[in-house]
Amino acid sequence: MAHTSVSSVPKTPPAALPPITASALAGHAEGVSNDEFRAAMSRLAAGVVLVTAFEPPLAPDGPKGEDVGMTATAFLSVSLDPPLVLVSLRTGARMDDLLDEQPLWAVSVLSESQRHIAGRFAMKGRISDRLLFEDIPYVRGEATGAPLVGGALAQLECRTEQRVEAGDHTLVIGRVLTARVPSAEGGPLLYFRGRYRQLG
Repeated sequence: MAHTSVSSVPKTPPAALPPITASALAGHAEGVSNDEFRAAMSRLAAGVVLVTAFEPPLAPDGPKGEDVGMTATAFLSVSLDPPLVLVSLRTGARMDDLLDEQPLWAVSVLSESQRHIAGRFAMKGRISDRLLFEDIPYVRGEATGAPLVGGALAQLECRTEQRVEAGDHTLVIGRVLTARVPSAEGGPLLYFRGRYRQLG
């Protein structure tokens, strides 16, 4: 019985990739426009969280400190041992500036019934943070002093371990100091194609 060696079997040449043209690179130095990048990333469903922190008073005899909050979708688990999470903040945003000065912050993982909270803290040209928190039920975290939203699917308190500049954002990596699951009811609030959504 004759055997055919592997080397004698004809090989099909790989398909050639289309050449990169000037028109394909137009609009951005790295080959993708801002609109193209946003459109592509909008197809990635993300959970929605409220990042909070307490801004201490500037002086002991001055006005009281203030709670600060912002909606975020770029939040993820980094490590189990030690327990680390990461949140991406727009460089120069109030939360970015605050966490550059003090390391303690918290995260409330929002449920599908808390869309109004996500929308409120994501508004441009919004009212003061003090008024934003006014009618939202929350408790103050024991480790951070930051607000933890009632009815959230999970609540985490964190201390910044590392800050990494990345383009027009700052990646803040925090060690988790406390983690609670106060509510088992409902599903997560998601963000997909520019809108808040829910499972199902």
